[in-house]
Amino acid sequence: MIEIDGAAGEGGGQILRTALTLAMITGQAIRMVAIRARRPKPGLLRQHLTAVEAATAICRARVEGAAVGSQTLEFHPGPIRGGDYRFAIGTAGSCTLVLQTVLPALWFADGPSTFAVSGGTHNPAAPPADFLRRSWLPVVAAMGVDMELELLRHGFYPAGGGEMLARVRPASPLTPWQAPARAPAGKPRAVAVVAGVPVDVARRELARLQQHLGDMETEVRVLSSREGPGNALLVEIPLSAHGEVFTGLGERGLPAETVADRLARTVRGFLDSDASVGEHLADQLLLPLALAGGVGFTAPVLSSHARTNMAVIQRFLPVEFAVEEREGVVKVGVVRHALTVAGP
Repeated sequence: MIEIDGAAGEGGGQILRTALTLAMITGQAIRMVAIRARRPKPGLLRQHLTAVEAATAICRARVEGAAVGSQTLEFHPGPIRGGDYRFAIGTAGSCTLVLQTVLPALWFADGPSTFAVSGGTHNPAAPPADFLRRSWLPVVAAMGVDMELELLRHGFYPAGGGEMLARVRPASPLTPWQAPARAPAGKPRAVAVVAGVPVDVARRELARLQQHLGDMETEVRVLSSREGPGNALLVEIPLSAHGEVFTGLGERGLPAETVADRLARTVRGFLDSDASVGEHLADQLLLPLALAGGVGFTAPVLSSHARTNMAVIQRFLPVEFAVEEREGVVKVGVVRHALTVAGP
C-alpha cells in the first residue's frame, strides 16, 4: 500500500485525484491521510467524494473513509472495467475535475466507455469544460487517446446543473509527445457567454478585451436563463498543436471591464513568453506525459500545484521530471524507465 500525505506541497484535491487515477492504472492500493489539509474546509467535499465513488465503480474497488468531510481514505483497486457510467455531484462542484480523475484510467479499460457527470462546468479554481475540449484533448489525442468530450449543458457556480459526457475507447500504448515550438494557427478568438445575465455585460467584456489585445474574432453566446445565472469570458489562441484557452468568470458585483482586464493580463503574459503551453495546461499534461513516457514542453511558469503533482506521480510510476528555468520560461522534461499497467 502506498501512503500519501494530503498535506504535502500545495495540499489540495489534486493529490487525491492523481493518487486515485494512478492507483487504478497501476493496481496499487493507497492510504491517504490529511486530505486537503491546507484548504479552509479540509477533507472530502462533494466533488471529491464523487471522484472517489466514480473510481470505485470503474475498478470495483474496496474503499474505507468515503464520506463528506473525511480526511482519511483507503482505496484498494480492482481491474478497470469499461461500461456506461453516470454520476451527479449534487452541487456546483467541478465536472471537469471528476472527469480528469477517471478518464486516464478508462484509457486502459477492458472495453469502451461512456461517462456522464453533472455539476459545475465553469468553476473558479478548476479547468472549464472549454479548456478540456480545446486545449487538453488535442494534446492527449496526439499521444494516441481515442476520446470525445461534449458539453451538454453549462453549469455555473453556485447553481451548478451542468453536464458533460465523455466517450472513451481503450488506448493502444500511448506515444511520447514533445510540444512543438509555438506557432500561431489563426486569429485569436474571444467568446462571452451569458445565461440569465444582461447581454450588455458580454458586449462590454469583448470591447474591453479588444482594447487590450487588439483585433480578434468575437462572439456573444446567449444561453437560456435556465442554465444560469452565469457569465464566462473565454479567449482561445489557436496554435499548431492545440488551442490555448484562457477563462475569466463573472461574479455578482464585479464590473464586466474588470473581468476583461484580469483575463487580458493572463493572456498577455502567455503571449509575451515563448512558452509552448500555458501554465494551466502544463499542470494537466504531467500525468498523460508520464503515462506516455514524455517528452515535454515549456511553460511561462510552473505552479506549486504542478510541482506537487510531480511528486505524487513519482510515487507510482518509474518516471523522472527534469525542470529547468531558462530565458523566461520553464522547460519540463519527462523520462519514463518502465511501466506496468494493471490488466483487465
